[in-house]
Amino acid sequence: LTEFFRKTYGPTGAFNAKPFEGSQSWAGARPELRAIAYDSSGVAAHMGLLRRFIKVDGVDLLVAELGLYGVRPDLEGLGIAHSIHVMLPALQELQVPFAFGTVRNQLRKHIERFGRYGLVTVMSGLSVRSTLPHARLDKPPTRVEDALVIVLPVGRSISDWPAGTMIDRNGPEL
Repeated sequence: LTEFFRKTYGPTGAFNAKPFEGSQSWAGARPELRAIAYDSSGVAAHMGLLRRFIKVDGVDLLVAELGLYGVRPDLEGLGIAHSIHVMLPALQELQVPFAFGTVRNQLRKHIERFGRYGLVTVMSGLSVRSTLPHARLDKPPTRVEDALVIVLPVGRSISDWPAGTMIDRNGPEL
């Protein structure tokens, strides 16, 4: 998995591949559950999941955070919709009201194209606070990013998602 992440995240910037030096197969919080797709060439795709409570403008909310998403470069364009469909039974079994994730704004067109199918809601204009995965003296312990937020209703309706502009992850991103 570490080699897969280095090869998948490396082309987006050397810093993005850095957490996967050595044998660690996660960049922030360690996933609770992983969906890994294989083909004859090895790992084809990966998605991690972690149950946690987040706060949306101070309202506690149980979610399954989806992250560590990657598709091998030769398979790009075939992955996120299928990956989320594969995770749906696990999300339902975990009885979480929502799955939640964030992506960089550079992926806006890709995610919005996926959101057209109605499976997920894509939200912009939100700030997401996370703690750093490792304590550092030269940086504050938290960071705030303006990312695209993806919400997948699992056990409740999207209308039950709290209104708000600040999401606090209560930990490092997945």
